[in-house]
Order: sequence, then structure tokens, then C-alpha cells
Amino acid sequence: MKIGYKQEVQTGPASILCDVGNGVKEYDAEITRIDMNHEDTNKSFVIHITDQRLLNTTGGIVQGMSGSPILQNGKVIGAVTHVFVQDAASGYGIFIENMLEPV
Repeated sequence: MKIGYKQEVQTGPASILCDVGNGVKEYDAEITRIDMNHEDTNKSFVIHITDQRLLNTTGGIVQGMSGSPILQNGKVIGAVTHVFVQDAASGYGIFIENMLEPV
């Protein structure tokens, strides 16, 4: 799959890939905020789950979803890193290019 660099990421429609019991499926989401310079690269952007199937099954982002790929415009742009304690439908993502940087 092609990768989307952080300059290509935009607020708006996105999706995540995850398996909640019936194989890997794509679920609708939305990127609501982007922070190109956050101190913690694991919190580069905010993603909000909008897919009612996933919300009905899990209530949003749950333990075990960390690392789930985030897609936008046919490219992988990052992965889920954290959930908001006060809003399980939202959480943080890390840019894919940060994940691919040599250590």
C-alpha cells in the first residue's frame, strides 16, 4: 500500500483497519486535528471513529487497537496510538513516516 506523508494528511474523512472478531475490516473515521510539531510524535493527529458498526461493537477505540492502520485517500497515513479516556470514540494517531524513520 502506498504511504501518505504528513504533508498530505488533512482533516476530514479517513478509515482504520482492525479486527474485532470477524477478520480485518475497514471502518469509517474522521481526522479532526493535525499537529505537525507535537512534542510526542505518538500524538501527531486526532482521529474520531464515525462508523456505527465499530461503535456498536466496541464503543470506539479499545485496548488492542493500538497499531491499527489509518488510511486516507487510498494511502496508509499512520496508526492508532492512544484513546481519549473521556471519549472512547476518539484518540491519537502517529504519522506513518515517523514509524518508518530509522532508530
